[in-house]
Amino acid sequence: MLLAEIISVGTELLFGEIVDTNAAFLARELGERGVILHRKTVLGDNLGRVSAAITLALSRADLVILGGGLGPTDDDLTRESIADALGETPGEDPELLAWLEGLYAARGREMPQVNRKQTWLIPSAEALPNPVGTAPGWFVRTEGPEHQKYIVALPGPPREMHRMWREQVLPRLPLPDHALVSTTIHTQGIGESNVAELLAGLTQNANPSVATYARKTGVDVRVAASAETEAQARELMAPLLETVRAHLSRWTWGEDGQTLAGTLGDGLAGRSLGVIEAGSAGALCGLLADTAGFLDAAVTGDHARLITLGLTPVTLRDAGLVSEGAALELAAGAREHLGADIGLAVVVSVTGENAGQVHAAISSAKGHKAASVNWPGDAAQMRERAAVTALALAYRALRAGGELA
Repeated sequence: MLLAEIISVGTELLFGEIVDTNAAFLARELGERGVILHRKTVLGDNLGRVSAAITLALSRADLVILGGGLGPTDDDLTRESIADALGETPGEDPELLAWLEGLYAARGREMPQVNRKQTWLIPSAEALPNPVGTAPGWFVRTEGPEHQKYIVALPGPPREMHRMWREQVLPRLPLPDHALVSTTIHTQGIGESNVAELLAGLTQNANPSVATYARKTGVDVRVAASAETEAQARELMAPLLETVRAHLSRWTWGEDGQTLAGTLGDGLAGRSLGVIEAGSAGALCGLLADTAGFLDAAVTGDHARLITLGLTPVTLRDAGLVSEGAALELAAGAREHLGADIGLAVVVSVTGENAGQVHAAISSAKGHKAASVNWPGDAAQMRERAAVTALALAYRALRAGGELA
């Protein structure tokens, strides 16, 4: 068993100026390899606090991963913090210095002297090459009271960190022998509390386990199991996975790496899709951008333009733009005026007393269908919710056995 902690370093992370996507990436990577992650910590650029956090993490974990703080400036203090925690003195490594100077020379530039700190190493540290940046990482081996422990320092930019992790760190780690497998079931149209009720009792299992997560496109349910081999883990997980699938079948739209837009593309079955959006600022088109069959779109809130796309003045006057009637007319208009086999429309109000009201509609030669949602939030949330409502409606209508399949 390998216990791990993650320490994210950077005042910009602490104050929320940058979202800490690196820690989320590492958490997934560790979990997939059977490493048990106990804690994640975010600290500002402070030598004393980072050093103390490393010391504490080493007292309870086998692997401590630090992200960020490997730049050349005075507030990049990860190297100094590791050295302080271990009581070692950093010094310039001649090979790293030659590499870094050569990197600048190849670009026709002279290396600023401030960058020399990026060539530092301590006796227990091994430099990790960075082929896409100027900050080498550190891989530190240190003796614990019972066995060897490891400190890994990775650069902050995700492009640099991801590559260094996969190419340099993973081959050096003594990863556990046992396997961890999981399947994530994607649902839509049911709340997390309702999912919890349906799965009552199952979420108390330890191995295999069930966990729920609220996502932009609905609620995800992750079923996982660990065992000595992958085959044993899958065999252990299988009965519980089938039980969860059966409980959620009414609301499930996909699993693991599938996307809602991608499953909609499958449901189109070679037919073309036209989209009209009013009030959602192109959020639906953004989700559909790479979907096979997505033919054309109109994104506008202009009443005159929408009338040319199928909205009748009578509906606009009597029901308003944000109404089921308007969505149905625009879905039919998407077929007629955009030349598509399937028309999909969404209208949403993000301001005023009707803020949060969403109407979506789909139209095909086989008929039409509409769906509505009324849930306030900020403008971005409401537009996102409108786009997902339209996608979910289209998926349900076009999947095998759906009304418009």
